[in-house]
Amino acid sequence: METVAQAARAVLLTSEPAAKAMAARRAARDWRLGRLDHRFDVAMPDRPAWPDQPELLPPSRMPKRGRGGSQRGRIALVHALAHIEFVAIDLAFDMAGRFGGQFPRAFTDDWLKVGADEAMHFALLDRRLRQLGSHYGAMPAHAGLWEAAQATAHDPAARLAVVPMVLEARGLDVTPVTIDRLEAVGDEATARILKRIFNDEIRHVAAGTRWFESWCAERRITPETEWRALLNCYFGGAIKPPFNDSARATAGLTREYYAALAEA
Repeated sequence: METVAQAARAVLLTSEPAAKAMAARRAARDWRLGRLDHRFDVAMPDRPAWPDQPELLPPSRMPKRGRGGSQRGRIALVHALAHIEFVAIDLAFDMAGRFGGQFPRAFTDDWLKVGADEAMHFALLDRRLRQLGSHYGAMPAHAGLWEAAQATAHDPAARLAVVPMVLEARGLDVTPVTIDRLEAVGDEATARILKRIFNDEIRHVAAGTRWFESWCAERRITPETEWRALLNCYFGGAIKPPFNDSARATAGLTREYYAALAEA
């Protein structure tokens, strides 16, 4: 029987975007149906396979995309979001395949579900791009999204602290404003996709926070203090407002975690 680690590695090593999304959803389904053995017998790659396009640029070289009011601005927005969701597929499957052996089986349950969600999000945004007359890969994309995974590849607590509890949590802060802007210019189709993503991301942040707190509880560590210490090591220690306190609290990420860092 194929192992869950082998399935996760196969997703990471699939480069073509639609094929990666399909592989992710298939792996999550096979796990749910009991077709994958709960063993971690292969290592995850240092870097996933990605297509030649989009061109990946450092943040300082990324073109400004505006606020999404014009057709081109909305295409640029959807393309940027599609790239985030594409990389998020790999982040979820790397989380499961790299660290699943250090946690109860439910950890793998959660992160394969997250990976399947991210694959669906990418598919929805990719289809929306085509409806708008473009496609994924037509514009440059942010090169730094995998850096957090590389920096925390040795430490599950650091990975949980940075990826779901900082990077995904940021989506909870900015997505409602983006939805409002899209609705203001009459783009209900894209707004509906973002509403779905927003609701799913609350569950993803909740999973990250829950497993981080479980890791801390086993070691009798105060989670808020440990989270701030890990951010000082792996994220520069600073996070910026505004914060969607309500959505963060729903995900278990209360102000006790981030208020002091935000004030600093």
